[in-house]
This record gives sequence, structure tokens and C-alpha cells, in this order.
Amino acid sequence: MTIDHIPVLAAELIELLDPHAGQTAIDCTFGGGGHARLVADRIGPDGTLIAIDRDPVAEERFHELAVELPCATRFIRAGFAEALELLRDEGVRADLAYFDLGMSSPQVDTRERGFSYSYDAPLDMRMDPDQGLSAHEIVNEWDQRRLAGVLRDFGEERRASAIARAIARRRTVAPIDSTLELVDVITSALPAPARFGAGHPAKRVFQALRIAVNEELEQLDRALPLAWQRLRKDGVLAGISFHSLEDRRVKRFLAEKAQGCVCPPDFPVCACGRESEAALLRSRAVVPSAGELASNPRSASAKLRAARKLGCTGEAP
Repeated sequence: MTIDHIPVLAAELIELLDPHAGQTAIDCTFGGGGHARLVADRIGPDGTLIAIDRDPVAEERFHELAVELPCATRFIRAGFAEALELLRDEGVRADLAYFDLGMSSPQVDTRERGFSYSYDAPLDMRMDPDQGLSAHEIVNEWDQRRLAGVLRDFGEERRASAIARAIARRRTVAPIDSTLELVDVITSALPAPARFGAGHPAKRVFQALRIAVNEELEQLDRALPLAWQRLRKDGVLAGISFHSLEDRRVKRFLAEKAQGCVCPPDFPVCACGRESEAALLRSRAVVPSAGELASNPRSASAKLRAARKLGCTGEAP
């Protein structure tokens, strides 16, 4: 099978995960399978790869790839929070767990999924096409104030109120059914300098809608502690993020795990008893090299963070 996308920060992820023969790895966001193949090759015939994705297209890709992999494999079609809850209930332990957050290249490139503002498609943006909520419903049915909140909170869009007002006005005339119709409405709400500034004027709005449709931040907030619990001592948790809302969550979670004593600095001895649960594998986020940026422009905003688990004292089974 040929993997039809380029995995971002692949060499850097493998270096930090450091997979070894016989280990168990959880790929929380299988997508196109690029990272999974690299991990599987290193854990070998005695290892196990557990892949998670809610997209049925990713499941098809997994089954095509699995016959070529040297390790035992398992696929769970679910959101990564729900899948990790299942693994918790089964008592599964792992040595590695990693997230490649956001959209996969196959999702972006499949026009009818409606993730991209670059070509016309139905307003959809569902990672799981079986779920009810879509971008069409949010854009056409949510009230103006709620819509503005989504654009502000999930897209960090400075002109959220003006764009929501333009959407509400436009849909009184006719529903907004396609991606390019939405792009036109967004553009009409922006002053000329914003229309022609750096980046596409609809980028933040599309990001916000996608996050809202798929509850991506809620999923991540639930999944990070669940993945950490599944790790054995010395296991590694890694996350690749593509925007600040994801990266802040990964950074904060790992930093909290790595924090030791929280007593005031003037205490002569520690009274809180808090010990570090993690060792950060890099003090700063790892970003793509100049070579990767040249060969894969989609990697431009990627940030990789990882930590090693120091102990399991007092944690849930």
C-alpha cells in the first residue's frame, strides 16, 4: 500500500518516542498511517500497534496497511477520548502514545468533506460522517451570538462579531450551503486590508467551525490524561499540534506532569510532597526543519512536544 500523504515531523517524533522491539504503541489519530508505519517497523513482530480514528476512510486505510505491518495490530473506530476510555476499561497498558492533531491530508484533499476553503463543496466538516452535527447546521441554525462565540473561542477570530452578523443576515435570504458561499460571506464582512492580508481570510472561521463540529478541544482535554494513564513507567506521550489552542493544552498538560514541589521558595524543606510525574524530552516545542517546510508546506504550523513518564504511584489502573 502507498501512503498518500506526508507525515509531519516524522523523524523527530520517532526520535522522541524511541520505539523498541516488543513494545505496545497507541496511535491516537491514525489518519493516513504515515507515523503508524514508522512505529510498527520498529516495534516489530513482538510489538502491538493500536490505531484509533473516527473516520471510516481511515479505517479502510488501516486495514490495507495492516497486512504489510510486521507487528500485531488493532483498530478502534471512535473518537480518541472514547477509544482511550475503552482501553482503560480493558486494562490495556502501552509504552508509547501519540497524537497528530487536526485534520489529516486525506480529509483536506477529499473535496466533498467540506474541510477546505480552497474549493467548492457542501458545508460538512465532520470527521465522523455518521454523527449528526455538521458545519451546515452551525452556520445556518445557531444564533448569531453563539456563532460569534465559536468563531472567537475556537478560531481566535478578531472580527468574529462582524462575520457572525454577516452570516445571520445572509441566511435570512437563502441558506449558506457550500464552502465558497461561506467564503464570500466572510470576505464581505472584512475591511479591505484584512481581505488581502497574510493568510486566507476564511482560515480562522473554517478552523473554528471544524473544531466545534468535531468537539476537538473537548476530546483533547479528556484524552490527554487518559493516554497518560495507559502508559507504563518510562512510557512516552507525544503530541503534534497545528494551532495554539491545541498546543497550549498539550504544553500545559505535560508541564503540569513535569512539575515537582510547589512549596513557596522560602520553605526550608518541601511540605507539599509533590513529585514530578514526567520528564520533558525537549524544553521547547520541536518545529519542522527548513527542508521539511520546503517539501511539505502544510507542516508550517506544526509543533511537537513529548514527555517520559517517571512513575505510576497513586494512579488509576
